Amino acid sequence: MSKQIRIKKGLDLKLSGSADKTTKPLNLKNYALKPTDFHGLFPKLMVRVGDKVKAGSPVFFNKYRDNIIFTSPVSGTVTDVIRGEKRKMLEIRIEADGQDSYESFKQADPKSLKKEEVIDQLLKSGVWPLIRQRPYNVIANPSEQPKAIFITGFDTAPLAADVDYILAGKEKEFQVGLDALSMISDAKIQLNLGPNSNAAALTGAKGVEINNISGPHPAGNVGIQIHHIDPINKGDIVWTLNAADVLTIGTLFLEGKYNPEKLIALVGSEINQPQYYQIKAGAEVSGILESQLKQDNVRIISGNVLTGTKVEKSGYLSYYHHTITVIPEGNSYSFFGWLIPSPKIFSFYRTAFSWLTPNKVYSLDTNLNGGERAFVFTGQLEKVLPMDIFPIQILKSIMVEDIDQMEQLGIYELDEEDFALCEYISTSKIEMQELIRKGLDIMRIEMS
Repeated sequence: MSKQIRIKKGLDLKLSGSADKTTKPLNLKNYALKPTDFHGLFPKLMVRVGDKVKAGSPVFFNKYRDNIIFTSPVSGTVTDVIRGEKRKMLEIRIEADGQDSYESFKQADPKSLKKEEVIDQLLKSGVWPLIRQRPYNVIANPSEQPKAIFITGFDTAPLAADVDYILAGKEKEFQVGLDALSMISDAKIQLNLGPNSNAAALTGAKGVEINNISGPHPAGNVGIQIHHIDPINKGDIVWTLNAADVLTIGTLFLEGKYNPEKLIALVGSEINQPQYYQIKAGAEVSGILESQLKQDNVRIISGNVLTGTKVEKSGYLSYYHHTITVIPEGNSYSFFGWLIPSPKIFSFYRTAFSWLTPNKVYSLDTNLNGGERAFVFTGQLEKVLPMDIFPIQILKSIMVEDIDQMEQLGIYELDEEDFALCEYISTSKIEMQELIRKGLDIMRIEMS
């Protein structure tokens, strides 16, 4: 039975530079697969520098789960393998040849196939990593069965891409993607829509349970939706996807090829013309930013300002992201800092005048406005975390690696993004998202 859920706790950050609903297609030259985009992955290369690949050709696999394969987004040549400390694999770079050659997969209605055939096609094509699991927010294990599949059809993060715009005219691909998901598991598919969701692909979806969720950010986080619809307990598994990624699954069965095209939003106050670009996964950032930067002293973020990853202009879009955000770098400082009132400053607390203009749009930079401070109980974090947990208590249990307490306080329901707002408003300046990931990794190793 569908649910109507109103989220009351949270905070909407209104930033300047939202994307106009215009799309520019880009055929870029350089792409990269980044193993660091996948938690708990131990990559094993299947190609060498100089090898020719097609879109859908295997590039590397997970050493400890060798049926999970990662494939090339384009046809071309493997140009480099970038490694970090202890030879950790960071990037596999591929130069596109412009030919758009594809590996062939079965073109069929997923409902006409057996469960094993659908799973096999998702694995061999490299599409399976789009399906992640909670707890731990890692790639789902195809040999396990979830109790539910959650698809979030809206995003409340600052300057997030409009899911309705991404899905416009893609009703067939989206429905075929849903059909494929229904074949690989008997679990109920929960499709969660926002108050303004009106894309036909979403509202007309079949074989799913549609839930309507409203409220401030983080109402669009899948972890918050799971918490209010079907909470995760010890031993439970839930699979999650973004609605935009369901299109890639649908295209695989409709066209018989891995075609990782996606619409991404280029946004932020330092962009000349914020808009959407049609690109392929793993595209180079420099090609997207060409002639778009207002200045050079900027922070380029793959993803949103709260949970995204800092990338250089020479970097590449991360696997799960549908947004590139560019904001001013926070390396300039005011002499009296927060002592001088300014209408340009936004504050969750009433230390600035922003509370008098709740609908004002701001251009914020990356300045932390201070260093790490005492981590004390203030009662403020609970105002932006719409979950029945104790945020400070669970963070401190992670600090001391108290596994029993982490479990009792609800670590299985959490992911880094759920604590992004807590980190933003915290006066302690502690990296809470890193702490949550540390706790999840501790529990994953403990339970394996």
